[in-house]
Parts: sequence; C-alpha cells; structure tokens
Amino acid sequence: MSVVTDERGRPAGRPGRAVRATGHGAWFLVLPALIPILVLSVGPLLYGILLAFTDAQSGRTAPTRWIGGLNFRDLLQDTLFWESFRIGLVWAVAVTVPQFLLALGLALLLDQDLRLRRPARVLAIVPWAMPEVVVGLMWRLVYHPDAGVLNETLRDLGLGEGRDWLGGLGTALPAVVVVGVWAGLPQTTVALLAGLQNTPRELHEAAAVDGAGAWRRFRTVTWPALRPVALAITALNLIWNFNSFALVYVLTNGGPGGRTRLPMLFAYEEAFRYGQFGYAAAMGCVLVAVVSVLLAVFLAGRLRGGDDA
Repeated sequence: MSVVTDERGRPAGRPGRAVRATGHGAWFLVLPALIPILVLSVGPLLYGILLAFTDAQSGRTAPTRWIGGLNFRDLLQDTLFWESFRIGLVWAVAVTVPQFLLALGLALLLDQDLRLRRPARVLAIVPWAMPEVVVGLMWRLVYHPDAGVLNETLRDLGLGEGRDWLGGLGTALPAVVVVGVWAGLPQTTVALLAGLQNTPRELHEAAAVDGAGAWRRFRTVTWPALRPVALAITALNLIWNFNSFALVYVLTNGGPGGRTRLPMLFAYEEAFRYGQFGYAAAMGCVLVAVVSVLLAVFLAGRLRGGDDA
C-alpha cells in the first residue's frame, strides 16, 4: 500500500508541528485585547451577579451575608422598578424609531452629488463628538423656563409665554426624547451612509434606464442592500438607548415625579444614593438579561436569514 507524502516526506493530511503550533500562537496575539475585556467587563459582570445574591450595603460594619434570591423576590414586587422599566422601553422605542427615520433621510440626502456635500457631512457628525454631559447641559439651557432659546422663540412668535419643559409632568419625557434623538442621530447617519456608498451605482443606473422612479429604485435596489446595516444599527441603538444614563441624569435626574427615571438611573439611585448595593446588583442582572435577549433575537434573525436577514 502506497502512502501519499508531501514534499518533506511527511504523510499528507497530517498537520505538522508548525501548523499545530499556530493555534497556540494565535492565543498570544489575542491576549492583549482579551485581558482588558476580562478584567474590565467580564470580571465586574461576574462580581455584580455574585453581589445580587447578597445583602451588601454601603457603610455596614457587619459582614455581607448570602441571601439567595431574596433581592430578586423583592424586585418582582417593586412597582417603582417596573414602572421605570416601562419608561425605559418607551424611551428606547421613542428615540430609536425617529432616530432611524431621520438618519435615513439625512443619509440619502448626503449621498447625493450636491454642492458643499463634504462640509455638510462633517457638520452632521458634530453632535456625535460632544460628550453626553455637554449635550445635556446645552439642552438644559435650551429648555430653560425663563431664558431658554425655545421659550424665547415661542414668545417672539406669539405662541405663548413658554413653559417648564423639563419640569412638567406631561412634557419632561417628550423633551428628553427629542434630545436623545438629536444626540444619537449622527452615528446612525454615518452607518447608513456607509451602507449607501457600498451599493453599486450600476444598479441604480440600470433601474433608471428601465424607467423605475425614485421610490421604486429605493425599494428594489437601495433598501435590499441597506437592510443588513439598518437592522444592525437599529438593534444597537435600541440597546444603547435602553441603557441610557448620563443624558437623562444631567437633564432631569429622573424627575419630575419619576417620569423620566430610566432603569439604569433607578439602579444607580439604589446603589449610590441609598447604599443598597445587593439590590441594585439584582436590578443590573435583570437589565443584562433583557439586553441579552434582545441580542439573541437579533443574532438569531441574522443566522436564520443570512446576510439578507
């Protein structure tokens, strides 16, 4: 029986020592990026999960005790937390949907061959470069009940004496949603614009030659190519908006009357205002579970439908 060998006389199909060592060498290349993730993300996550099953509090002299699922039992009966959870879902959807629609329109406009297109693209991403704290302080000045730009404009137009937008029970959440849409618009626009530029121009030209109008070209050419990017950025925006903290904290600190108290803000107050670290960690576990479910649904859709999902 003859054995097939390679140019070095080794049996073909058997990986050499160098090939087997490649997998070990790859780990050394991955470690510089993997260690910070383990230390700064996975480690605190596991510690937070462990903390959720204890009665950890700030300023306690007694040792922390293991209490099992008591924090989660109390959390199920906490109507304030579930109200903040509902507000968080409303906030996430109310910000993500108009954010995507406005970003899509802006991306389509910036993709056209217009004059001053490059300066317009630079200006479109300016809010993205601003920290959330700065954005919150800037919009607090815009919404100021006495000297705010918005109320001054309404007075000049004769549309009333203005109102306390961030302090009103019925206007606080819509006002914060507007800020959230404005702050997150650039990153969505950039992602969609990148997807549009990857669409072959020849397809648009062929559709135009066939007599397809603008709407039909968008529906049959642009959207199929843009759909994977659109689904990805929408899923990420939904998760980011649900986990929002700094922007709402600076604008309203959860008020008035808890109307803008998002889940992350509620957990922060429990931990650092009231010192209930174990209970706040249980809230964090619930929020991580919700985000994990959203990611699982998104990834399952992508795997089921491939690149066209």
